[in-house]
Amino acid sequence: METNQEIARRVIKDVGGKDNVISVVHCATRLRFKLKDEKKANTEQLKKDPAILQVIQSGGQYQVVIGPKVGDVYDELMKENHLSANDSHNESQKKENILSRLIDIISAIFTPFLGALAGAGILKGFLTLALTLNWLSDRSGVYLVFFAIADGIFTYLPILLAFTAAKKFNTNRYLAVCLAMALVHPGINELAGKTLSFWGIPVILGPNGYISSVIPIILAVFIQQYVERFFKKIIPSFLQIIGVPLGVFLIMAPITFIIIGPIGIVLGNLLGGIYNTLYNFSPLVAGIIMGGFWQVLVIFGMHWGLVPIMMLNVSQFGQDTLMPILLPAVLSQGGAAFAVFFMSKNLKLKELALSSSITSIFGITEPTVYGVTLPLKRPFIAACIGGAVGGGFIAFKHVQNFSFGLVSLLSLPGFIPKDTKNMTGLISAAIGVVIAVIIAFILTFILGFQDEPDSALATVGKDNDDIPVEKSQTEKDALNSTNQSEDQMILASPLTGNILPLEEIEDEVFSTGALGQGVAIDPLEGVLYAPADGELTTLFPTGHAIGLTTSDGIEVLIHLGMNTVKLKGEGFEVLTQQGAQVKKGDLLVKFDIGKIKAAGYSIITPIVITNTSNYAKIMVIDQQKIAHGEELLTIISKKAEINHS
Repeated sequence: METNQEIARRVIKDVGGKDNVISVVHCATRLRFKLKDEKKANTEQLKKDPAILQVIQSGGQYQVVIGPKVGDVYDELMKENHLSANDSHNESQKKENILSRLIDIISAIFTPFLGALAGAGILKGFLTLALTLNWLSDRSGVYLVFFAIADGIFTYLPILLAFTAAKKFNTNRYLAVCLAMALVHPGINELAGKTLSFWGIPVILGPNGYISSVIPIILAVFIQQYVERFFKKIIPSFLQIIGVPLGVFLIMAPITFIIIGPIGIVLGNLLGGIYNTLYNFSPLVAGIIMGGFWQVLVIFGMHWGLVPIMMLNVSQFGQDTLMPILLPAVLSQGGAAFAVFFMSKNLKLKELALSSSITSIFGITEPTVYGVTLPLKRPFIAACIGGAVGGGFIAFKHVQNFSFGLVSLLSLPGFIPKDTKNMTGLISAAIGVVIAVIIAFILTFILGFQDEPDSALATVGKDNDDIPVEKSQTEKDALNSTNQSEDQMILASPLTGNILPLEEIEDEVFSTGALGQGVAIDPLEGVLYAPADGELTTLFPTGHAIGLTTSDGIEVLIHLGMNTVKLKGEGFEVLTQQGAQVKKGDLLVKFDIGKIKAAGYSIITPIVITNTSNYAKIMVIDQQKIAHGEELLTIISKKAEINHS
């Protein structure tokens, strides 16, 4: 049996030698090379290699598919050749259009703390409601403590932005945070609206200083990455721990206050001003368009471009009209899903429709949109129409919100101004939401949809020689049994989502069955569970892929999304470790579906049995939707096949 070292030597030879390699990384199944010249690689020889499953040239990468033992081969390859592990993600991004790159940057910067921001905004709204109803005094200890946490995140927003922007731009996070602290320093902001002098150069501070500002710190951190690299090149390594921070501070502090800060304030005012000008031109039209098309923007990840506008409006103008318009668009999806719950005769669809309509109340619409309304098409259209009418009504009534929060019913208290405590905006927003939900509900009944039949089990697999389709009655009885035996093993679904055949996956390594038979799931919830008892034999630190060997010896590969290794762990949270013994249903990984899609990657997840050849049949449940923990795959042993023949 050949060693991993021998495989590694053949691979490096056939890709043109180590001098032809710029960098190499690996994911769950393949080596991903960036080569100086792909023509120097002996692709045909690699394809003939018995240790290599496939060779793919895609997206500027030369991918050599090896399978589950790729990590061991990679270790040998790196050890012998001293290659670079730097990914070419940043270079490949240059090929993307400007809009895609901008959305990717916005998503990466704002997503990590969006939950905290939304929670603080909702808390701030409830505090205002408590003042309005005279439940609290603005001088009480309870109010002051809660207001400090609710308002603090907005006051010192540049600090959070600095941290996430530094991560995105691959620069020192702590130096970036120091720049942000300078921007919000009390000594600076006490002089807001005045002009300072820095060695004779005027330093212009805005009327509010840089408290709650957004764009200045993002621009500053973007420039910081180049300044930091410059000092790392010219300062000896033994002095860099002090010299680089000092150099960055000496250059970036003046540049930020003299140039970047004022430019950022102007851009922020311009961005918010453009939206407000359009809104003031015709609030009704703005409400109809944004309310009707918001969920369409969400599907394509383009909604991230509007998040800074909402934040800028609140932080710089004290109020925002965009978020109220979007409230009916979100809640109307729940109304349409609720109608599906009443109309459908499919028990699983009814269950999903009911649960997702409830989650939409709290602003979580992914299960609703991707699991119910969008696949059924007409309910999605009904919800968009409801959102347009409700958004138009709210815009016509000039409803404003005064604190940033998640677009949900919980954000309604934020529509009450703290100074006047006027409830008109809150009431109008509530009416707009009711209108949108009712229209979506009724239109779903009128337009109808194609209901799904109840589920049954079927056989999957492209290769009928490996996985026969025709079944005897004895086999059918075995498959319909819920009791697992030594002849028949059950794998539960590790995800909640829509079931897809492997053939529909864009990645031919999975779609051709090169790694084994199985199924794919388009997840609706960003949580991955263990499909069976066993050991985590492979778990990437990036969280995008896991390998599980069950207690029955089934080798399962789960790959969260396509090419998601390029995200380098962004959007993934690993909750266990390699080598851990897990039980069916244990939580393994959390992942941010919205962030992954906004970065331009598919989240469709293949689940394959890498030792398929050890079994007679692999069966997949014949239904379109599934919840985690439900039976997904039935693996029939060769012993059972002999007994039934």
